Amino acid sequence: MTVAATRQSMTTQQRRAIVVLSMAAAAAILLVVTAVAGGYRVNVTPSEPLGLWRIVPLDRPVAVNDLVFICPPATAEMGEARARGYLRSGSCPGGVAPLIKTVIAAAGQHVEIGDSVSVDGRVVSSSSLALRDGKGRPLTPFPSGIVPPGYVFLYATFPGSYDSRYFGPVPAFGILGLAQEVLTYAP
Repeated sequence: MTVAATRQSMTTQQRRAIVVLSMAAAAAILLVVTAVAGGYRVNVTPSEPLGLWRIVPLDRPVAVNDLVFICPPATAEMGEARARGYLRSGSCPGGVAPLIKTVIAAAGQHVEIGDSVSVDGRVVSSSSLALRDGKGRPLTPFPSGIVPPGYVFLYATFPGSYDSRYFGPVPAFGILGLAQEVLTYAP
């Protein structure tokens, strides 16, 4: 069948449907590109409330208690975390999505990992460690130590969060900005 014959065999209603669907797809793509360019992201992980978030540019040095979007470094540990399903695919180095985490320690602070996490001798609430993930695979906690210059230690209160308790401090240059809730809900 030729292209001309195919066009003749399509009804007007079918052609309209194709045009409408094409326009809807183009509008959806334009909306997604505009949202990403404007710093909007959708969180589908339980570490923080689900929904629409915005990356707000950080015009000062990062501070303890900042809730940030951060690209984790492309390390072997992050590659394994992605393979285990802890990290989603995305635009960060290593092909992972940015994380939303709270900075609980900065350069020079001492992080102690035991049954829970302490920073400079103060216990971080709800910071118990898991020895196994949800599929029964072993998790190795990060050994205690001082956060090096240019690094931050990240945390989320969600019990199953994959954060610095397991992968250690990460370079602060990976911070994309502050994480601001736009339209979210906590399940």
